Amino acid sequence: MSTEVLVELLNVQKTYGAGENEVRALHGANLKVRAGELVAIMGASGSGKSTLLTIAGGLETPTSGDVRIANESLPGMNQKALSRLRRQTIGYVFQDFNLIPSLTVVENVALPLELDGMRSSHARRAAIDSLISMGIEDLAKRFPDEISGGQRQRVAIARSFVGPRRVLLADEPTGALDSKTSESVIRAMRKRIDGGLAGILVTHDAKLAAWADRILVIRDGQIVEELNGELRPELFGAN
Repeated sequence: MSTEVLVELLNVQKTYGAGENEVRALHGANLKVRAGELVAIMGASGSGKSTLLTIAGGLETPTSGDVRIANESLPGMNQKALSRLRRQTIGYVFQDFNLIPSLTVVENVALPLELDGMRSSHARRAAIDSLISMGIEDLAKRFPDEISGGQRQRVAIARSFVGPRRVLLADEPTGALDSKTSESVIRAMRKRIDGGLAGILVTHDAKLAAWADRILVIRDGQIVEELNGELRPELFGAN
């Protein structure tokens, strides 16, 4: 594992509403994730784990504190620079895949690069390379509704690290999949992270969390414990 820190949250606070309606989603969250490291975040529903992930990915702005991705501070960025960082550096994997049904697999994977201005032929070549690394290049010309749920999720992972991305963020990426398919998906993610990406996995599944280098428990918006041994269900509750 590298010593290079690719994701860093420094005393991050996130508050919604005001007065009696104020909800504190994150309260003094601190986190560092290095290149080649996968960190699992576990916690009960409403504990702040998904908010932590969206803030780490620049999809939300913290109320206070700093978020640094590959040594760039997100809160001070304008929207153009933030969009560039999200396209080029941060990859997302979500439970519902977010694939465009009218595009083929290779077109879905190439899309972020094309949106960033890369020539279509170059983007397609990079997309094929990404599909090859996932072992699904044979699906390139198919449409999302022609492949299985596990295959769609692997396509989503391939899209999440196509190009120069260095950070992989996953929010319950296997929630809609069976246990066998879930293992193949997390194995593919683990392989990419071992190749030098930094990863954060939000999950309520202890079997998935066991693939991580570190498991952190979040409660009431605070990271309260790092688990190094047996996962105790009472620490993170049901989701």
